[in-house]
Amino acid sequence: MNNYTINHLQELEAEAVFILREIAAQFERPVLLFSGGKDSLVCFHLARKAFYPAPIPFH
Repeated sequence: MNNYTINHLQELEAEAVFILREIAAQFERPVLLFSGGKDSLVCFHLARKAFYPAPIPFH
């Protein structure tokens, strides 16, 4: 039997991906604000990861 371990950063990433998917499912026209800063780039990367290979459903 394989031991499945997840580190703290992977857990945070999985939670963020889950939240992005929930937002997309619950709201009719969700948006992702993008300023080009570090936080925006991380959110954009997580959104790409959450919906790959489909396009991001945010404007």
